[in-house]
Amino acid sequence: MMAAIKKLVKSLDWTIVIAISILMTIGILFIYSSGVTSAGDIVSTEYAKQVVWVVSGLALLLASVMLDMKRISDYVPFIYAFFAASLVFTRFFGKVVNGSRSWLGIIGDYGIQPSEFMKIATALMLARYLENSLHEPSTFRRFVLSFAIVGLPMGLILLQPDFGTALVFIPLYLAMAYVGGINRRYLLFFIVSGGIAIVMTIMPLWQRIIVAKPSILLRILYEPPYIYFTLLVIISTLALSLLGYRFFKKNYYYWTAYVSMMFFIGLGASIVGQRMLKDYQVMRLVVFLDPSVDPLGSGWNILQSITAIGSGGISGKGFLQGTQSHYRYLPQQSTDFIFSIISEELGFLGGIVIFSLFFYILLRLVFSIRSIRSVSCTSFVAGIFGILLFHFTINAGMAMGVMPITGIPLLFLSYGGSSLWAICIGVGISLGIGARKFDS
Repeated sequence: MMAAIKKLVKSLDWTIVIAISILMTIGILFIYSSGVTSAGDIVSTEYAKQVVWVVSGLALLLASVMLDMKRISDYVPFIYAFFAASLVFTRFFGKVVNGSRSWLGIIGDYGIQPSEFMKIATALMLARYLENSLHEPSTFRRFVLSFAIVGLPMGLILLQPDFGTALVFIPLYLAMAYVGGINRRYLLFFIVSGGIAIVMTIMPLWQRIIVAKPSILLRILYEPPYIYFTLLVIISTLALSLLGYRFFKKNYYYWTAYVSMMFFIGLGASIVGQRMLKDYQVMRLVVFLDPSVDPLGSGWNILQSITAIGSGGISGKGFLQGTQSHYRYLPQQSTDFIFSIISEELGFLGGIVIFSLFFYILLRLVFSIRSIRSVSCTSFVAGIFGILLFHFTINAGMAMGVMPITGIPLLFLSYGGSSLWAICIGVGISLGIGARKFDS
């Protein structure tokens, strides 16, 4: 037993652990900075709590290295079911934070966000299914069932509603499905239909607020009753194309049906999205395209964040010397906009350090994926890669005004225990997989 542990410790990619530790340390420092006012008064003790999350998170990371995917495979369905049940429980009995019922209180101000742990449980479940279904004769059935594993928690999280966290499951699925052997045509279908759904969900608000002369042509794609006639035409085209392919076996019938189905699913999902999403959530997507349409409302966060980053210059104003954060102009500065504080106080060079550390972690995970033999292990590491890449790209891009505000944290840096613990567990399992890659 001890010999196996020593071998595991020796094979572990400690450079990833070091990079993560540096990010966590920077996070603590700037969570502290976010709680200091312009007068030098400390108005928040979040940094002290973050120290607890970081120390316990590192312990969880190292403990998770010991988990062998092969040994825990039989328990994965129970883990997945447990966290799915916790999402249902949270929906009815959870605590409301920032308009979303996504937290379970534990003791006082301490609580957990089950949706964060559901990401890891879903990655484990999907990895297990991709391995077991590798020789499934029906590629379409494999696509449907694999997406159902991801679709269930996504739906439950959207009901909270927590749009940002639900979005994370999309890159998780795409990364895992790609390396897990899901047919590329189905993945392309998923990406395009999802893009149509997102664009047409925000289109009504975009046309009403930003466009000087709304397009009459576009109205048939989102405004009742025209949208229902459009869907009727699309479904008729789909039915005729399927019949044509059934009797004549011509490729153009197949691709006509393929495109028709993409538009039908995309437009149908946009109708659901317009009814499920709150106005402020759709407005976040609109102000991403043009923050000036609501400078004192939804656009305020982006404008203040861009101001903070721009004022940092090359080398920054110095630690604890930022103005946007210490004068409290920047909202949610210890969570969603932690990158803005870092860039203001450490400047462009500080931003490069953060980018470099994340790039190194992601690069090492890619190298690990390329050297692993098992489909379940490869796909799981790909899922963790997808989570990290999405969180970093969206959060940093959001702070710089090139991505919409979705309310997801910058992993390892933002204040919070649930997201930190969950990603530490995921990275720990991934490191364990990499350390065992040469095991028979």
